[in-house]
Amino acid sequence: LAFCRGRIVRVPKGPLIRVVGTEVAIPCSVSDYDGPSEQNFDWEFSREAEFVRIVSTWDSTFTSEEYQKRVGRGDIKLRRSSNDAVELVIRNIQPADQGRYKCSTPSTDATVQGNYDAEVQVKVISDGLSVSGSKARSSTSLRLSEGDSFKLRCSATTTSPEHTHLHVTWQVKSGSSWRDILSLTHEGKFQPGPGYEERYRSGDIRLDTGANDTYRLSVSQASSADGGAYRCLVSEWVRGADGSWQKIQEKSVEIATVSIQRTDVVISTSNVSVTERDSLDLTCNITTDRSGIFQAEVMWYFSASPDDTLSDAQLLLSMDHDSVVSDSTLISLSHVDRNSYRLLVRDVDVEDSGYYFCEAAIWVPLHNGSWHKVVERTSAPVSVVVTALEPDYDVFLNASKTPKFSDDPTELNCRITNVQDTEANIRFTVSWYYRQHLPGDDVVAEELLASMDADWALLPGDRGRERIQNGEIIFYKKSADTFSMRIQWTSESDRGDYFCVISAWSRHRNNSWVKSKDVTSTPVNIFWATQDYTLTVEAVKLKPFFVAGHTFEMTCKVSSKNIKTPRYSVLITAEKPLTDQSSPNGTTRIISLNQDSVVRLEDWTDQTRVDGVVLEKVQENEFRYRMYQTQISDAGLYRCVVTAWSPGGGGMWREAVNGLSNPIQIDFQTSGPVFNVSVHSDSPTIYQGEVADLLCIITTEGMPLEPDDMSFDVSWFAVRSFALDREPILLASLDRRGIVTQSRRNGSSDLSLERISPLEFRLRVHGCEDHDFGNHYCVVTPWVRSATGVWQREPDIKAKPIFLSVKMDVLNAFKYPLLIGIGLATVIGLLSCLIGYCSSRWCCKKEVQETRRERRRLMSMEMD
Repeated sequence: LAFCRGRIVRVPKGPLIRVVGTEVAIPCSVSDYDGPSEQNFDWEFSREAEFVRIVSTWDSTFTSEEYQKRVGRGDIKLRRSSNDAVELVIRNIQPADQGRYKCSTPSTDATVQGNYDAEVQVKVISDGLSVSGSKARSSTSLRLSEGDSFKLRCSATTTSPEHTHLHVTWQVKSGSSWRDILSLTHEGKFQPGPGYEERYRSGDIRLDTGANDTYRLSVSQASSADGGAYRCLVSEWVRGADGSWQKIQEKSVEIATVSIQRTDVVISTSNVSVTERDSLDLTCNITTDRSGIFQAEVMWYFSASPDDTLSDAQLLLSMDHDSVVSDSTLISLSHVDRNSYRLLVRDVDVEDSGYYFCEAAIWVPLHNGSWHKVVERTSAPVSVVVTALEPDYDVFLNASKTPKFSDDPTELNCRITNVQDTEANIRFTVSWYYRQHLPGDDVVAEELLASMDADWALLPGDRGRERIQNGEIIFYKKSADTFSMRIQWTSESDRGDYFCVISAWSRHRNNSWVKSKDVTSTPVNIFWATQDYTLTVEAVKLKPFFVAGHTFEMTCKVSSKNIKTPRYSVLITAEKPLTDQSSPNGTTRIISLNQDSVVRLEDWTDQTRVDGVVLEKVQENEFRYRMYQTQISDAGLYRCVVTAWSPGGGGMWREAVNGLSNPIQIDFQTSGPVFNVSVHSDSPTIYQGEVADLLCIITTEGMPLEPDDMSFDVSWFAVRSFALDREPILLASLDRRGIVTQSRRNGSSDLSLERISPLEFRLRVHGCEDHDFGNHYCVVTPWVRSATGVWQREPDIKAKPIFLSVKMDVLNAFKYPLLIGIGLATVIGLLSCLIGYCSSRWCCKKEVQETRRERRRLMSMEMD
């Protein structure tokens, strides 16, 4: 096939049937050629034998003489559609143009292959198509109302000698261009125009054929878009030799001009403003020129926004086409006249403010007695503003109680005055606000203390919520026109501006309350001058000279300023010498008396003198401290620590200021003996399980004493470290009465503490373990009996520690494991030998059978 390739010139397959007087376009194309892309074409015509040259694309002298005039007038011309295709156009074709037309192309190929021309037969027939409108007149005018129906007719016939088909299209022109409505094609199919598909499917637009070749267009539910000029466009089609349909001519006739009167729905009034409790009157007018029988269906809607759709709006009331009105108590709908419908809303309130619009539908009766809705319209929304009946009143705020000190009460009264234009459906509530008072022009936002809702329920704010719940701030209604706020105990943080807001509430039709007005009072400033609290404490020793064993007595006098009705709490402290181990920081809390006169022993640990200290209140601002049978260990500086208290909220006391008195010194001048303590051990390094002996040895210097006049409290301590950087652990103690007290131990070792001589005490650790190592020392408290027979306690004496080292005894540690191992090995060896012997004796024994030799004697010959 590749070798058969060559130039191909094509024209339509004939014959081509055309109608006289119409325009004919015969296409010609060339393909599979060589040379330039733009090809030239020559057209020739023949009625019978010879061809006459008509026109050429490249040679202006190609046209023969008989066609020069028609070609010059443009009745015959070539129209190029592409580089390789042209059309021969003949306008107003005549019967003389019937014949054969040949299209040829000059060769541009390197070799001559294929065909270079092609012919087509053109047949010219007479015009037999006739299109007409109404018989009465060529064009009519129809004036209709929106929703009406109308019908238009046209007639189309043909007397063509060929077998042709008609294509009928109804068109409308409302502007500058025609739009297809509905067509009956030459193939017998109905084809709706763009935008008419839905109406065609619903049956509102139909095309029917009738007698005498008539075509009827029926339009139902006419809308304003259906107005315009209507025409009937008919085209004649014939099937060509190649089986395709070809349109040979087209005619049209204008049938009628239709005007549609639009039905409008309008609310008679524009934007409306009414006063609360009045009536709202709106009228919905339907504008239509419809003269026949019809009924209107009206629905009134309400919405909060003018942009809401019907689905978002609220249906207020409706009346159907049978004049049946939906039920409502405060809203009524009445039929004023044929085209007017009145909406009446009685006793309006603020909630009725919004946008109102009505929707109307026109219903017409059908032949079968039913009603048919022909049009539906919605009015533009009308804005309705309901003005609330605001009561006229003033608000006055005053302070009936103002504080002069902290914790004084504050009471504010918010009163409603000059009340006018109030009704029974008005109630008042109050909101209380606080604003911090700052110097200059600094602006501080107010803080809500509490408010009331429409049901007079109290709603605490964030600032005072906890104090309100505790009853420290009270809100109440003193009278019908007065609201009060009371702060039980005013603090310095409460100083500032206070103001109240009185809100008026109106009752609506649904018994709900809506706020209508707020009036704010002028602020009231709560402020009092404050001065720093001052507290002075003076301590006085009543007996300037005394000796050990006597009673020590001192008084504390207190004076204060700028404290309201103060009360005092007193604490007696003693600063002991650093050698005293009872208080590591040197200060001991002895006894206290609080603001309610309750006495408490603090760090007083001398069980023999539980009643030896007394603190009492002499006057409101004077306190006396006594210490009976003083000891030498009581030496030190004594002070009074006083705290001033002022009344606080809820009957509580609030700490105001602290004060410290001057020191009072207790000093004993003694010439008694001096005690020294040391720790000794013969073997500070021992093995585990052995006994460690530690001796606490007391020596005296100076004035000698009898053993019966001396007694000692001895306590042993251990520090489980090499560098004494841990807390000491009490091991055991022996008081001067001989009572031994041991601390709780976790290990298996045991302790014993005994007095082996008047000045020596021995601590034994039985069965020492590795955790018994560390620095060990003793603390001795000497007691000396004075000449009067009173035992005096001397300061505690601490010995220098000695380090106890506990080692492991390797022989003893491995003795028992070795013995146990040897014994187990011996038993296992003997058991193995026994098992081997038994196995060889009984389990593995083999029986050896000897070969038995038969001994037979030779038989005697005689016996044989």
